[in-house]
Amino acid sequence: MKVLIGGALGRMGRELTASALAAGDEVVCGIDIAWDGSAQAIPMVREASALQAQADVLVDFSHASALPGLLRYAQANGLPLVLCATGYAQAETDAVAAAAQSLPILRSANMSLGINVLEQLAAMAARVLGDGYDIEIVEKHHRQKLDSPSGTALMLYDAVARARGGALKPVFGREGRAAKRGDQEIGIHAVRGGTVTGEHEVGFYGKSEELLLIHRAESRALLAEGALRAARFIVNQPAGLYTMRDVVARMLEA
Repeated sequence: MKVLIGGALGRMGRELTASALAAGDEVVCGIDIAWDGSAQAIPMVREASALQAQADVLVDFSHASALPGLLRYAQANGLPLVLCATGYAQAETDAVAAAAQSLPILRSANMSLGINVLEQLAAMAARVLGDGYDIEIVEKHHRQKLDSPSGTALMLYDAVARARGGALKPVFGREGRAAKRGDQEIGIHAVRGGTVTGEHEVGFYGKSEELLLIHRAESRALLAEGALRAARFIVNQPAGLYTMRDVVARMLEA
């Protein structure tokens, strides 16, 4: 598989490059606005508009600001996309949906297979346990992470809110002595510190019991491996918008 990597000089871009090369894939070029012309392990350009290499798929771990250029390039070349960046605004989400009418695009806030299994387990628990259980989501990441709460925490919120009929509203942290918890809310809390790779917890709190579903990422390599699995999935799909749920569903069929 021939791969283009967006955000190739970032933490995840470097992990993805290493994982792809180890798997026998060809990284034909990396894209990163931070590239200063210095020699790298793979060919580099600063922007998608400068690309000349032919590839099977583009996997992006960069930043939401790079999205317009990536979409223009992908549409001009009929190139499948795996979008792993977080922090998209509504306009960017809408642009992805529009592009997916003519391209296969897989977008996920977290490429870990374990996280995507957690999402399904959390949705199942929310349906089965019902209104008698309060739901709280806690996420922890390293001190350098820019967005808060994490895209994965929001993905988990969406899953459990849908499972409970969509009536629950997110509450981001709590402050004040009079901030009594409401019945129709899901608390979402962010912790930032040190070098934590990533931890997500979905807690269900009933009258006499607690159920905690926890995922801990011990290495960014697992995210790179998930992104490659997503890339191998998306290159064989028709135009449309996909998520890692589709990848997991395909694995269950095998």
